[in-house]
Amino acid sequence: MTLVAALALLVGLGYGSLLLPMPYLVAAPGVTLDTLGEQDDGEPIIEVDGAESYEHDGSLSMVTVQYAGGPDHRLNLFTLVSAWISPSQAVLPEELLFPAGRSPEEVSQRQTVQMNDSQTDATAAALNQLDIDYEAIPLVADAVEGMPAEGVVEPGDRILEVDGETVPTNTSGGDPEELVGSAYVVEHVGAREPGDPVSLLLDRDGEKIEVDLDTVEGDGDTAAVGILIADDMDFPVDIDISVGEIGGPSAGMMFALGIIDRLSEEGLTGGAHVAGSGTITSDGTVGGISGIPQKMVSAKRDGAEYFLVAADSCSQVAQSAAYGELEVVRVETLTDAVNALETIRDGGDDLPRCE
Repeated sequence: MTLVAALALLVGLGYGSLLLPMPYLVAAPGVTLDTLGEQDDGEPIIEVDGAESYEHDGSLSMVTVQYAGGPDHRLNLFTLVSAWISPSQAVLPEELLFPAGRSPEEVSQRQTVQMNDSQTDATAAALNQLDIDYEAIPLVADAVEGMPAEGVVEPGDRILEVDGETVPTNTSGGDPEELVGSAYVVEHVGAREPGDPVSLLLDRDGEKIEVDLDTVEGDGDTAAVGILIADDMDFPVDIDISVGEIGGPSAGMMFALGIIDRLSEEGLTGGAHVAGSGTITSDGTVGGISGIPQKMVSAKRDGAEYFLVAADSCSQVAQSAAYGELEVVRVETLTDAVNALETIRDGGDDLPRCE
């Protein structure tokens, strides 16, 4: 009887442990959206106003990861073990998506901001690639507490001059060698020795204000004054991107390619079905992201032939259940991606691949 009771208790404890909520997430292949396609209501995902827009065959799809779990919906051990043995899913620590001290609502808001920023950067990168001018106006976003700029600059201040030199704001056809907007300000403030002063001319609600700030040592041993700066982009064409409630920055590269395709008489893909994932900056740098193994499964499931991946994410490619079933192309810049698509369009196979 003692043995039977002990066995029953052991079985009960074991079963109960399987149902205990655990601080882990399950990442699974998510939805795929063709940036050249349409939304459920028939409207294009990328809509252009103010310039000629074109439609071409083929697809340039953004791919997503679907996450289950989180602080408010924790998964049990049985679900986690099932996901762990699945070739297309992954089990991840909860803090990767929900850092300590941040609520799920704050995480969601952050992802929305990242999505909006990625769409702006994608538009800037695409226009640079097409040699279309736009304005990048450097604005103060905030001042860092305890730094020289605190209490001197205000959010919304436009930075007109650095040390008496006018800050260029016109991209001049996307010349990558020319610094404009916030990039110019950061470069010219950081170029001096920490401790050397800097003079800024600001436009605050139409009033010109000159401020002199002592610099301190910032990141990378460069001079800094503690201004968080961002560019207010003034584009000559309106680009509207609608993807519903999807958040995060990882679709930036595919947005940029989709915009280029919309604004070009000749399509980028030549009818090929291409998917990919990577962040984008306004200068066209493609950055790595997580979830590549699941995103490759999504792409393959949706019929993609090629998958564009940031060079920084190449280490994840071999972990995917779709490894070997897609032609994976490594890119570091938007120009790399455009060149790869031209090779695909022309029927070539000399493509950069992850080692």
